[in-house]
Amino acid sequence: MNNNATVLSVNTEVLEKMAEIAAKEVEGVSGLCKKAIDLKGAVKTKQAFKGVKVENVNGALKINVYISVEKNALVKEVAEKVQINVKEKIQTMTNTAVTKVNVIVADINIPADTDGE
Repeated sequence: MNNNATVLSVNTEVLEKMAEIAAKEVEGVSGLCKKAIDLKGAVKTKQAFKGVKVENVNGALKINVYISVEKNALVKEVAEKVQINVKEKIQTMTNTAVTKVNVIVADINIPADTDGE
C-alpha cells in the first residue's frame, strides 16, 4: 500500500469562495455580481444567484466569474488578470487542473456622487 498518496476533495462551494477571493484581489474589480446560475440546482441548494460557478468535469475545473468593474478600469486588462489570478490560486491551493476561467463583466460600478461629471 502506498502511504504517500493523498486524495484531496474540496467542496464546490469552497472552490467558489476561493475563486471569489482571487477575483476580488484584482485591481479594477469592484465586486462580484450575483447572476442566475442554475435554476434546477437552486431548488435543491437554495442558491440561485452566485458570482462564481465552478464545475468539476472529469477531475478538471471550469470556472465562471461574474464581475463588476470600476468606472475607469481597462476592462480587457482587468478580465485577463482575473482569469490568471483565479486559475493560479485555485491550482496552487488545490493542485487541481483548471481548464477554463470565463470572466463575464456583468456590471460597472459608477459611484452615486458623479452628478457633476
